[in-house]
Amino acid sequence: MDISSILTLLQTALELGLISSLTVLALFLSYSMLNVCDLSTDGCFTLGAAVGATVAISGHPYLAIPAAMGAGILSGFVTAFLQTKMGIDSLLAGIIVNTGLYSVNIAVMGKSSILNMNTTETVFTKIKGLLSGTPLEGTYKLIVAGVAVLLVALFLGLFLRTRLGLAIRATGNNPDMVRSSSINTVFTTIIGLCIANSFTALSGCLLAQSQKSVNIVIGSGMVTIALASLLIGNAFFGKKKMPLRIFGMVLGAFLFRFVYTVALRFDMPAFMLKLVSSVIVIAAISGPYLKKQFPLIIRRLRGQRERG
Repeated sequence: MDISSILTLLQTALELGLISSLTVLALFLSYSMLNVCDLSTDGCFTLGAAVGATVAISGHPYLAIPAAMGAGILSGFVTAFLQTKMGIDSLLAGIIVNTGLYSVNIAVMGKSSILNMNTTETVFTKIKGLLSGTPLEGTYKLIVAGVAVLLVALFLGLFLRTRLGLAIRATGNNPDMVRSSSINTVFTTIIGLCIANSFTALSGCLLAQSQKSVNIVIGSGMVTIALASLLIGNAFFGKKKMPLRIFGMVLGAFLFRFVYTVALRFDMPAFMLKLVSSVIVIAAISGPYLKKQFPLIIRRLRGQRERG
């Protein structure tokens, strides 16, 4: 593998990592901050892709972004409403919304399971046209994804420092204490999930416009990918200040995608990629535990040798 191939590999992993990091940041807000495990991620990701593609095909590539995020907000609101007003467990609420979104996404895509955008103007093609003839022409996807992630990361970092953001963090840490402080936990949960799902839908929208196609299973496994990336990021910056934790989410998404891209580069069969995802998740979850257990294992081995 020559240098140009390595650089291409890194650029591809970085592009996909940046786009998927938006979903990781969504999970960071809902799972790490709000302490809600939202399993509607897969369906919401596909919803963002379907809405974004439909609006772009109608001739409005820039409008596709807020439209997709708006659809994500609605998805997050329904999930939060089921939890807070209908008494449904958060895991079950996410599963219910994810199941229902399958039908919604088919309807949004015009009763089709695939949308082709080969001749459609997208945000990426617009930026590519603006950069035509410049040294940055080959990095237009990286620039679009990078700007989107930068804006979302800045918004999230500033939002979590506001009074409402602190209330959301407090709700995740100790909801009983928050209620005793006269803070409406229903409101903080709804706002948190609405914002998180808007990030997820934005991620799906950008991936659809980048690939210039959408299928009904484009979001399949996104919750697993995002969770693995989040845990990888936490392994590096889990106990740091908020800006570094947010950066860790982006780094985790890139590292996950890099491993994924390397696996594809070595002609790994497509049906094995789910297994690769599972192995990465296991490594990310068990890594911190095994790190703590490693010194104890060494001591036991030494003790057995001394007795022997």
